[in-house]
Amino acid sequence: MEKQVNKLNNFLVLNKSIKALLTLVFLGSFSQIKAQDRVPFDQGKKYILAKVELTNKISFNDQTVVTFAGLQKGQEITVPGEEISSAIKKLGKLGLFDEIAFYINHIQNDSIYLDLDIKELPKLNDVKFVGVKKSKTEALIKDNSLTKGKVVNENLITTTKNYIENKYKKDGYFNTKVNINTVKDTAAINQVNMVVSVDKGDKIKISSIDFVGNTKLSDKTLRKAMKDTKQKNPIRVLKASKFVKDKYKADLEKVIESYKEKGYRDARIVSDTVAYNEDKNTLAIKVNVEEGNKYYFGNIKFLGNSVYPDQFLNRMIGIKKGETYNGVLLEKRIADKSKPDSEDITNLYQDNGYLFSNINAVEVKTANDTIDFEIRVTEGPLAYFNHITVVGNDKTNDRVIYRELRTKPGEKYSKAELVRTVREIGQLGYFDPEAIDPKFKNVDGAAGTVDIEYNLVEKGSSQIELQGGYGGGGFIGTLGLSFNNFSARNIMNKSAYKPLPMGDGQKVSLRLQGSTYFQTYSVSFSEPWFGQKKPVQFSSSISYSKQFLNNYVTYKVDKTKSFNILTLSVGLAKRLTVPDDFFVLSQSISYQHYDLNNYNTGLFTFGDGASRNFAYTVGLSRSNKGVNPIFPTYGSEFSISAKVTPPYSLFNGTDYANLKNQEAYKLKYDPADGLTIDNSNGIPTTSDYLKKTSTGTYIRANSAADATEDVSKVDQKKYNWLEYYKIKFKADWYTKVYGKFVLRTLTEFGFLGAYNQDRGLVPFERFYVGGDGMANYSMDGRETVQLRGYPNNSLTPINAAGQQIGATVYNKFSMELRYPITLKAAASIYALAFLEAGNSFKDFKSYNPFDIKRSAGVGLRVFMPAFGLLGIDFAHGFDALPGTSKPNGWETHFIIGQQF
Repeated sequence: MEKQVNKLNNFLVLNKSIKALLTLVFLGSFSQIKAQDRVPFDQGKKYILAKVELTNKISFNDQTVVTFAGLQKGQEITVPGEEISSAIKKLGKLGLFDEIAFYINHIQNDSIYLDLDIKELPKLNDVKFVGVKKSKTEALIKDNSLTKGKVVNENLITTTKNYIENKYKKDGYFNTKVNINTVKDTAAINQVNMVVSVDKGDKIKISSIDFVGNTKLSDKTLRKAMKDTKQKNPIRVLKASKFVKDKYKADLEKVIESYKEKGYRDARIVSDTVAYNEDKNTLAIKVNVEEGNKYYFGNIKFLGNSVYPDQFLNRMIGIKKGETYNGVLLEKRIADKSKPDSEDITNLYQDNGYLFSNINAVEVKTANDTIDFEIRVTEGPLAYFNHITVVGNDKTNDRVIYRELRTKPGEKYSKAELVRTVREIGQLGYFDPEAIDPKFKNVDGAAGTVDIEYNLVEKGSSQIELQGGYGGGGFIGTLGLSFNNFSARNIMNKSAYKPLPMGDGQKVSLRLQGSTYFQTYSVSFSEPWFGQKKPVQFSSSISYSKQFLNNYVTYKVDKTKSFNILTLSVGLAKRLTVPDDFFVLSQSISYQHYDLNNYNTGLFTFGDGASRNFAYTVGLSRSNKGVNPIFPTYGSEFSISAKVTPPYSLFNGTDYANLKNQEAYKLKYDPADGLTIDNSNGIPTTSDYLKKTSTGTYIRANSAADATEDVSKVDQKKYNWLEYYKIKFKADWYTKVYGKFVLRTLTEFGFLGAYNQDRGLVPFERFYVGGDGMANYSMDGRETVQLRGYPNNSLTPINAAGQQIGATVYNKFSMELRYPITLKAAASIYALAFLEAGNSFKDFKSYNPFDIKRSAGVGLRVFMPAFGLLGIDFAHGFDALPGTSKPNGWETHFIIGQQF
């Protein structure tokens, strides 16, 4: 459009200029031209250009304008002739001038002096929108490039007007009117201010969509086939009623597709009308269809296939003779364009090197209501990857990307490996997953080679977590730094600090958290390609936590009573090749040292002493989630893990069944009391036990049950080295259900068990269910499990004193419907609605998978590379909390830094 307008302007100015030129030549300068020099209008006369002088003042240098016009002093020109015409065209193409005209100043002998009358177009100083929300103006300015200094011409005004009108029409404002005025800026030279007035009018909805001529398929069925054109329905909330011409035309094609799916191959739309009701401001659509007859599949033969036999391709098609004709299904079985990794015949060939293959279904015979097909296969030569390049990675080193590529030079072409490579690059987290673009270059059918160039857009991968809040009677502060593309090998390289050495794909995380009653410090490091040759991830971490006894009623902190935890862990995770290379086997060893100093809270059965937790964890997972780790649209993730400790009770020689009585004897008997015992066999008898009197002295107990027992000392020995096993399972699916809507379904299960029932379950490593699921400062091995609609940890078993003791079994089920608002690299935002259910149990005997607490709600997630995931959920708990009788009701949960 812009080119056409410029051509028209140039044509008018050119004609005007030539006319003025000829008039001056043959009238104003007639007396200076000899009779023999007179020339007809269609021939012109040759002169030597002596000078071109600009008659108007403009912001450009005069000589620069003449140079752009292609005119030089001393050159021979014809007047009138091609040189002047070409000069006007060249100046017009610059888009900087409004009127361009050449005039003869005078002629001296064979020299000609020209005047250039030129008017410069104004430039934009400021733009103001009327009738548009302030929050929307910035996007409109950006989309139309209405920046300061922009040349204001008719083309800019027209394209801006058309863009805004079409934009609002797509949103259902069919009567949008845009008026653009320019006002001269008196404070600046040759500048204007633009005023854009937008009258959206009322949103036009579709009052009715009626079909005529349909007897085989109902109006309801055909309306359902129209995905983006819907009539008014107060019940429907997922799709608004609006009319967009292009989408309406596409929906008419979907109506025909719905007929083809039911066997009506000849169905067509005879006519359609869109009537506007000005009084009600609505549209009424009427579609006249011709259904035709119903058809069935006949014989399906394959021609040209040598790589795969007919029998195998028939199984791929999955259509049998006599089945109802379905043109849409047949097309998808040959080439499903909606899924890049679909199981169709085209992908079958392209996954095995036949990039140049072509498969077409051709109707060869129609007898009555039966159609025979030939599927003609042109296999072509095998193709091989040639040059593989990556562009757009400014920070990330090439080797970090190239080691993830599955398209290797010299290897046979595979579309599946190309799609997988895009996923692997997206999963790195260093690039905008929505912008990954593998471009085919130098496709050479004769040589059977293809070059691939992966175009990437780098995004920030490091994150900072800075939080402050008030809780538990004091201020809680958190500082977290996560460098997700770190380079350890450049630590000593000063030039690599920008501000830190980056680009090698390693991850370093630092986290400090503290308040009046606890401090936590942790450091972790991971290398995804340990040894740089195979995808083996090495990870390590160290953390230290110090907690003081805090009275949750008075909020007083007693720093003489503390609980200190030191944690060390090292792990390796290896990508497997069997059953497939989506599987990962992970193993880790961890050690935790718990030091309790008069820390009696009810959480543990002893308040003084130490416990040690040495454990081995093995896990098997499979993840083929979609390209974008923030908003996967397809795929799944399954994981099962086991965390086990050595079975100390098998070889430490302790009789845990009688440990309580034995310890009571050993700890309470004191020969200084003058009491004698028979200790010949090292095991006390009933008369050997003591009990403490009210005066603080000890007397002989009547029975073992009556003996005074220091339970904390008993449990101190019992849990000196923790003994347990923990099993966890998680399954996560992502399915695109409609348009951009993605359904996430999740199920989780966890179980903590004991090898020796006499020793019992440990008070560590337990599950705490309910709330936002965010990890807290406590590092006793507990796992917080999200279940929205209930307060944090509120669905966790309690003891007789009402204190939470953690669960040894839990299960959870979740369904989440997600919709992306924007998935740009700067900020990804999506909305969600969810249903959840789950519960936790004291032990496996009380476990009931159907005894669950239910909730539902809505939420919003915002992911910014610098701050990670932020979100808010509004959830309603439908069931009562333990110990209450009424449904819990509404809860608000804030999500900070949680996983996706």
